[in-house]
Amino acid sequence: MNIHETLKTYWGYDSFRPLQEEIIRSVLAGNDTLALLPTGGGKSLCFQVPAMAGEGICIVVSPLIALMKDQVEHLTAKGISAKAIYSGLSYHENNLILNNCIHGEIRFLYLSPERLRSEIVREHIKQMQVSLFAVDEAHCISQWGYDFRPEYLQIAEIRTYFPKVPIMALTASATTDVVNDIQEKLGFKKKNVFVKSFERKNISYVVNRTEDKFGKLLHILSRVKGSTLVYVRNRKKTQEISHFLKMKGYRSDYYHAGLTHELRMHKQEAWIKNQTRIMVCTNAFGMGIDKPDVRLVIHFEIPDSPESYYQEAGRAGRDEQKAYAVLLYGKPDEHEAIDRLKLNYPENKDIIRVYNALCNYYALAVGFNADRSYDFDIGDFDEKFKIHPSIVYGALKTLEAADLLMMSDSFYEPAKLKILLHHDQLYKFQVEHPQYDNFIKLLLRCYGGLFDQHTAIQESVIARRGQTEEHTVVKLLNFMHQQRLVDYLPQKDKPQIVFLHSRIANEEFPAYHHRINERKKIAVNKLNALVEYAGNDAVCRSRKLVAYFDQSDSHDCGICDICLQQKKMNLSAVEFESLIEQIKYQCLIKAQPVNTLAESVHTASPEKIIEVVRYLLDNDKLHYNEQQHLKWKE
Repeated sequence: MNIHETLKTYWGYDSFRPLQEEIIRSVLAGNDTLALLPTGGGKSLCFQVPAMAGEGICIVVSPLIALMKDQVEHLTAKGISAKAIYSGLSYHENNLILNNCIHGEIRFLYLSPERLRSEIVREHIKQMQVSLFAVDEAHCISQWGYDFRPEYLQIAEIRTYFPKVPIMALTASATTDVVNDIQEKLGFKKKNVFVKSFERKNISYVVNRTEDKFGKLLHILSRVKGSTLVYVRNRKKTQEISHFLKMKGYRSDYYHAGLTHELRMHKQEAWIKNQTRIMVCTNAFGMGIDKPDVRLVIHFEIPDSPESYYQEAGRAGRDEQKAYAVLLYGKPDEHEAIDRLKLNYPENKDIIRVYNALCNYYALAVGFNADRSYDFDIGDFDEKFKIHPSIVYGALKTLEAADLLMMSDSFYEPAKLKILLHHDQLYKFQVEHPQYDNFIKLLLRCYGGLFDQHTAIQESVIARRGQTEEHTVVKLLNFMHQQRLVDYLPQKDKPQIVFLHSRIANEEFPAYHHRINERKKIAVNKLNALVEYAGNDAVCRSRKLVAYFDQSDSHDCGICDICLQQKKMNLSAVEFESLIEQIKYQCLIKAQPVNTLAESVHTASPEKIIEVVRYLLDNDKLHYNEQQHLKWKE
């Protein structure tokens, strides 16, 4: 089956999007390939199609558990066998999946990067017929990337087992440094990059400088209709803003990683079906969600990096129709962002304190066996050790960057059950313990395949059919688990902490300080770049954003707030930028009345100069002093 037949048979499309076919043919020719495609650009098809067009298994490395599970569900629905392995699955489940991969029963194996550290996983991979390695969110392998994940460095080692198998790396955003670093870290045989322009010609980028963000939010929502995302920094604010919008008559809801799986799925589905118009959310919302008709993305606060902003704003207008990406920017934003950065990189003494508290929390001694995952209840942890949650979170992120542990957002994993006895052994137990006979028969009636594999169960369903209480079912299952009659894995819906190394002593920490300081320096540079973007008064927003990713051949978009203002004043981009610089120069020398300023700038008519002055006043770059003279704001 050729790639066009594969595309039509499994995905129902008649043709590829721009650049997809070239990327796929590069991989099929055996070339290591890096694909930079914007959010919504169809990255997953670039490795799924060539994998299905050939023989063997495609191993996909992805850091996002929710996204892995989502892709596995989509592939399974198309009749394609796919499985995922990540922290939280039992040894038996992992082993069963890995063995099936060896026997050729699975076409796609999704792995979280920390799984690559496991010798068991590696030994199984060596025995597989691997046709392709795919690395999603590939910027995570680069120390220059905005979301560096040290465990990604394991991928190059796995490649050595299969020297002839190509690797495909995919990301939505990367600078030149990151592009080069990705290829080096993944051991590309030769450089090979496909880049779709970072320009999104249908998105109007806007920065609104305002001290009244709630008022501006309502104004924007009244002007721009359609499905909307409002991004905020913390969970509490998602609820506050959503409640505010509901009180104003908008169909709004909120979303963050702390909600239960059922609630997250319900909210997500309502938004996708346009039953909810506005989703107020943290950055936990959006990854892997394919909704093409988002007309508006609003950032209520400034993100940490241009990459984050570009990716989140890029969820607007995937249908190629006009859409808007608006950043609300007030005076305190820069200071708040700097304070947030400090919290994300706490002092060394706080990092050590949190690390030791974590190890004590799980009763881990120096030299324990690493590579295990643990449920993490931050509320319980804070209560026991009296450490402020912001310090805990910052320390965890720093410890993650130092490659000591990994923290995943909460993810849902249903309860699972497998009977460990043979049929005749179980029957013997039922005869000898008649008090459990009815319950065991109930389990077998409710679920098939319990003898063969771990099966997803719902304790509430078992309780309802057995006309009993759910806590009674849980108690019985726990008893049977303790007696080694069954392997019972309770439902998971909490964040996970994975220790990547055995516990280190305090005197070993200085070796990690340099790595932490380097990460902080990169984070500061990225924040400064986004602050500079928000403070830009003269250059097209799209051009400014695209230039950050080292694409210098872009053009003025004509639809951002800067370009529209230039058109309104009947000025070219060069004239507009030049007038702003001249006005800035004059007003920095001395404050002066608007008429004097208009006379001192000779390159344009007084009417045009006054229009530019009004623009700078509206955007908080100029202000009037007590003498009503214009003064430039530093």
